[in-house]
Amino acid sequence: MTAPVIAIDGPSASGKGTVAQKVAEALGFHYLDSGALYRLATLAAQKRGVAIDDAQGLEKVARGLDVAFREGATWLDGVDVTQEVRTEAVSAAASQVAAVPGVRVALLERQHGFRRPPGLVADGRDMGSVVFPDAPLKVYLTADVDARAERRYKQLMGKGMYAKIQDVVEELRRRDERDTSRVVAPLKHYPDAVFLDTTGLSVAQAVERILGWWRERASR
Repeated sequence: MTAPVIAIDGPSASGKGTVAQKVAEALGFHYLDSGALYRLATLAAQKRGVAIDDAQGLEKVARGLDVAFREGATWLDGVDVTQEVRTEAVSAAASQVAAVPGVRVALLERQHGFRRPPGLVADGRDMGSVVFPDAPLKVYLTADVDARAERRYKQLMGKGMYAKIQDVVEELRRRDERDTSRVVAPLKHYPDAVFLDTTGLSVAQAVERILGWWRERASR
């Protein structure tokens, strides 16, 4: 029997990564941060001098990625890039790389490989619509842009990185526009996904909502 999947999609800084990890921990499921694969492809392209508008070059990089996730760290070509892959420069460019059809196709099989018993919680932009369309629970997790900007701003300041809140707001709006308007697998709330607005919720409350929905489906 195919391992079940909880697919959690949503815009940048919506909190889906933190929530997805905690849901996975609560259920003892595996976890997939699909965004990490696109950030790794972006970082690899930067290290190889491949331009952000070189679609063929980006696809080649994505197909040849040597990546690993172990002991809480992210590895690229045998090097620990856990911090490097999370920089704003990489994250911003990753949304452009993710819009390249060839890159998405190249990374699709890798994402499928994370689906193993007893189950998987996957977060991203197209987990429920493209990567795991048969997922028994799909969640579209979002928050208003000001709340998301505040979260991202605190993350940046916590890392000792200077930021202006208005600049963060504008960058999130640009990312939202790229993610929702791209030709391949655009980010949007599909009818079969449960809508969860976390603007006024704590992480614990959001996690409990999703666990509750999962228990309902598992008991049917």
